[in-house]
Amino acid sequence: MSTDRYSSPLSERYASKDMQYIFSQDMKFKTWRKLWIALAQAEKELGLNITEEQINELKEYQDDINYDVAKEREALVRHDVMSHVFAYGVQCPDAKGIIHLGATSCYVGDNTDIIIMTEALKLVKKKLLNVINELSRFAMEYKGLPTLGFTHFQPAQPTTVGKRAALWLMELKLDFDDLEYIIDSMRLLGSKGTTGTQASFMELFDGDHEKAKKVDELIAKKMGYPGCYPVSGQTYSRKVDSRVLNVLAGIATSAHKFSNDIRLLQHLKEIEEPFEKNQIGSSAMAYKRNPMRSERIASLANYVMVDAMNPAITSATQWFERTLDDSANKRISVPEAFLAVDGILDLYLNVVDGLVVYPKVIEKHMMAELPFMATENIMMDAVKAGGDRQELHEKIRVLSMEAGRNVKELGLDNNLLELIAADSSFNMSLDELKKTMDPSKYTGRAEQQVEEFIAEVIQPILDENKEMLGLKADIKV
Repeated sequence: MSTDRYSSPLSERYASKDMQYIFSQDMKFKTWRKLWIALAQAEKELGLNITEEQINELKEYQDDINYDVAKEREALVRHDVMSHVFAYGVQCPDAKGIIHLGATSCYVGDNTDIIIMTEALKLVKKKLLNVINELSRFAMEYKGLPTLGFTHFQPAQPTTVGKRAALWLMELKLDFDDLEYIIDSMRLLGSKGTTGTQASFMELFDGDHEKAKKVDELIAKKMGYPGCYPVSGQTYSRKVDSRVLNVLAGIATSAHKFSNDIRLLQHLKEIEEPFEKNQIGSSAMAYKRNPMRSERIASLANYVMVDAMNPAITSATQWFERTLDDSANKRISVPEAFLAVDGILDLYLNVVDGLVVYPKVIEKHMMAELPFMATENIMMDAVKAGGDRQELHEKIRVLSMEAGRNVKELGLDNNLLELIAADSSFNMSLDELKKTMDPSKYTGRAEQQVEEFIAEVIQPILDENKEMLGLKADIKV
């Protein structure tokens, strides 16, 4: 690590080596050479005067890039693509004349961008699947553990810890659907020429439309893609970048929501993110266990959600067949969105894998509020015993207000059950009332919903992608 110049925190602190390599210069320039080979092969197959020996020469130096030659040439001509064409030609003197034949800079630049984004999306998919897998295990483990539900962060009807996890999981499932759709829809630019008309290829193939059209088909096949975008200007539509980053922003949104809930639960001391033996929570307050991983998820997620505006604005402001005001922006905004989401998913997986649940605290909070939530059942039992529903409803309302004042103003325990037992209108003893205080009676179908959701929706996804499972997150700091 260099200490005398700026170094991106995304590389130093957050993103994995795998994601960093995808956006590395080495990946970029090796992909350029693969594309030049694919182009030469396609042109040879369509009848141009290119020999198998020339193609074999290109293949021999495909991964052996003479960066020093390219760098020296770029300092002279100020053009990165032509500098690498020159450097490749130095290594391949017999093939020198057919490298990049008929292509523009965007042939290697834009096709490589698509390939890099696609590979990055596949890594995001793998990590997202592992988060989904770990979260589904957590949901099933705690599917039946009653906990206070909250609306407006006010105590509400009970749910279960597992059902709450299923809510986080549902959002990730939506993200997974979007991610798969985008991966499946990715296409190459192909080789469309300076304004997208393939005029140079019409010249190369003596006006043969079918051969000019076939070039794209062959390039896509050789690069492992189902095809190329059917029409474009000099570049693929920058709408593609916007679509990709919108999916990443969606994942960031879901992760942020999860991190908020974990931080609130950690405040309640009901659930905590993992805290290592030697970890320091605060430089000043030694007792603190700050939810720093969840906070980092939120922080990175904020960045990604805002970063998604960059390709949207770039796409909106392109002129006609192309302008170059996209280049500097997309070189920054696209890789950084992926690096940040990569870090988010590593953190998400790490947190879920080590979540600590405190059932006794959860039960304590539940029992403090449950009498209020049990009033409907208590009232129905009293009606069955001969009471008047309207009269009992008013009495419960008044007694609930009194119990609430005792809790809030006097700091006493919730004594609603005692107040009801003392009122002869209900004709129920305190022991009878306490029998209604089983939290599982008030969680509805929460447990069954978790089981059904995992079995019917999540497990088929995991089974279909089981070869991607088994990751463990490596958190740097």
